Amino acid sequence: MKILFLCTANSCRSILAEAVFNHLAPADMRAYSAGRNACGWVHPQSLRALQRAAIALDGLHSKSQAVHARLQPDLVITLCDNAATEPCPAYFGTALKAHWGLPDPAAQDGSQAEVDAVFDAALAGIVQRIEQFFSLPLSQLNAQELEGALASIGRL
Repeated sequence: MKILFLCTANSCRSILAEAVFNHLAPADMRAYSAGRNACGWVHPQSLRALQRAAIALDGLHSKSQAVHARLQPDLVITLCDNAATEPCPAYFGTALKAHWGLPDPAAQDGSQAEVDAVFDAALAGIVQRIEQFFSLPLSQLNAQELEGALASIGRL
């Protein structure tokens, strides 16, 4: 199973989701990430949050969704608060789509401790959702049931 996590810049939420998913995933599942308007760099706070959680940073980089035009993911999950109403690109074809909107941690100002706390909270929210995903009886769910379960996870 191939999962694609999308958000705006591919510097925070989708990067965190890709890293967490691949950290927790069985060998037959793989996550990728991209941005609708990729900024070209990973937010340093995202990398620090992953390091604090002892999650590997290997291969993480900001990229446009066009990079994955041939990926043919099974599932596309949008993570931006404002992405729920935006259509996924047509080249994702029959991929199941879900929305797990999260506030952008990059918007946080304040002390280093406050910024760390916001990124750690975003990471914890992603971990919670991905753990819920892995607890689903995936082989027993049809597409409609999986879509409903993914929507429920997105409301966590």
